[in-house]
Amino acid sequence: MPSYTVTVATGSQWFAGTDDYIYLSLVGLAGCSEKHLLDKPFYNDFERGAVDSYDVTVDEELGEIQLVKIEKRKYWLHDDWYLKYITLKTPLGDYIEFPCYRWITGEGEIVLRDGRARLARDDQIHLLKQHRRKELETRQKQYRWMEWNPGFPLSIDAKCHRDLPRDIQFDSEKGVDFILNYSKAMENLFINRFMHMFQSSWSDFADFEKIFVKISNTISERVMKRWQEDVMFGYQFLNGCNPVLIRRCTQLPEKLPVTTEMVECSLERQLSLEEEVQQGNIFIVDFELLDGIDANKTDPCTLQFLAAPICLLYKNLANKIVPIAIQLNQVPGDENPIFLPSDAKYDWLLAKIWVRSSDFHVHQTITHLLRTHLVSEVFGIAMYRQLPAVHPIFKLLVAHVRFTIAINTKAREQLICEYGLFDKAIKARGMDSKEDIPNYFYRDDGLLVWEAIKTFTAEVVGIYYESDRVVEEDQELQDFVKDVYVYGMRGKKASGFPKSLKSREKLSEYLTVVIFTASAQHAAVNFGQYDWCSWIPNTPPTMRAPPPTAKGVVTIERIVDTLPDRGRSCWHLGAVWALSQFQENELFLGMYPEEHFIEKSVKEAMARFRKNLEVIVGTIAERNKNKKLPYYYLSPDRIPNSVAI
Repeated sequence: MPSYTVTVATGSQWFAGTDDYIYLSLVGLAGCSEKHLLDKPFYNDFERGAVDSYDVTVDEELGEIQLVKIEKRKYWLHDDWYLKYITLKTPLGDYIEFPCYRWITGEGEIVLRDGRARLARDDQIHLLKQHRRKELETRQKQYRWMEWNPGFPLSIDAKCHRDLPRDIQFDSEKGVDFILNYSKAMENLFINRFMHMFQSSWSDFADFEKIFVKISNTISERVMKRWQEDVMFGYQFLNGCNPVLIRRCTQLPEKLPVTTEMVECSLERQLSLEEEVQQGNIFIVDFELLDGIDANKTDPCTLQFLAAPICLLYKNLANKIVPIAIQLNQVPGDENPIFLPSDAKYDWLLAKIWVRSSDFHVHQTITHLLRTHLVSEVFGIAMYRQLPAVHPIFKLLVAHVRFTIAINTKAREQLICEYGLFDKAIKARGMDSKEDIPNYFYRDDGLLVWEAIKTFTAEVVGIYYESDRVVEEDQELQDFVKDVYVYGMRGKKASGFPKSLKSREKLSEYLTVVIFTASAQHAAVNFGQYDWCSWIPNTPPTMRAPPPTAKGVVTIERIVDTLPDRGRSCWHLGAVWALSQFQENELFLGMYPEEHFIEKSVKEAMARFRKNLEVIVGTIAERNKNKKLPYYYLSPDRIPNSVAI
């Protein structure tokens, strides 16, 4: 009678093992075996991290094995089990790999295909077509779209983390990390004593040092020392937490009636303001998005205020970007003056503080939450709904949506978008020239990482799609893209997302957007938050007094009374510390420990991808040598694979 050797690998995360009964059936072209209990006498099977082997003898020839069916039945209490993979040694000595990397819950069962990636057109056997269809039908019932807030991309239909499908919930240790991170921050930063001191102002700027952890030769310490300088203010638009707003000014907006006479003391080339604009030396950041938005009213005891400033910046002869004019609201008028570097010290300083506070709000809600977290969740939901596990695009993307839906669900529980090609987005803002705008490291490093990802995705696409026609005719792929557009992006043309893909090049670009957004873009706007936002006056999360409506009235006392109180400062500090930490067992860009792909050609492409990323790491490290403000957020060894914090 034919005999098979079955090797079963259990996950190494917490509680991955099981004491339940595990049964296995083999499905071949010639028939299906009986259920076999996988059990060795006097042995604790399926322990966390274990790799167990069993001999399975069947009554008759099964032919070429197509599927492996695993059933879990209760032994004592319901006991979830994380199955990594099964390897089957056939009677002829061949090895067949069946990747799983999923949880089996309750009295559950799972049917696995071998690890070769297959498009729907590759499946000619009815049994495999049926398996493919049933998998998607089941997933579409589990992964449902829901409107979280009007105007936002649709999200997963789950009120809390435990409502999510088990496969996308946090591992237990990840969940513990999420819960404890904030309390760890309070402990590590020694700020517990200030936590509940709301409505209590700091006495002066130096007083903020009571909650500031000084770590020598770090970006945060340099920010604390130099935050009032115009050069530091301008630098943050290039390489701070939100390096995506600044754009070259090609025409002065009518709503900012600034003149050459106002700013001539800041202009260094003996040119008029209009001539400086024509030469490409003027830049602008416009916070129009905040106009008309009501400030947060979560605390009825504290009034909070917002502004919608317009900030004009200048590239001086030293190639530094510095502010030269700030208007704190959108409509010009007598009570909305244009603040200038030539104004009184505290007038100018408070105007810059208002810009930094506005930048914080846009960064958190748009740059960070919407354009990385929520967009990546859209990709994840659509992937689970429309791409079976055997599909090569599922295998490629699954590592890049790991825990994204879970972290977003946690955020919604506790707490538009532009489909952009990185290089084209940079160019659209007039920020693409390295000669004209040096030291824009977000752009330089981002382009390197973008090209590495694009090269990798193009290789994978080339392996499975031999022509543009194959892309067009891949209905599962088209359904995935359509799901993103229709449900995630609400069918809005303005989103820039396509309804379909018609070529291998466009597919590669699309996949590059998905992976870059979930990894590099999120890293660029997330992990520098403690560096740039821990010194509260530099990035106030809230303002307790309205913007000034006249010049010559601002004092140091007014500024301190406008900045966050002691309690809110501490909560902010804890938040940016927690958000800036990597998770334990973090998986960085290029790391694919779950072997969803078994093909040698893809593994070789992955190895080349990692090699390219290593070169980029070296390039960035060399550039950062001896820099007082190193930029490392887009170094691939610091870019997690997915949005998970």
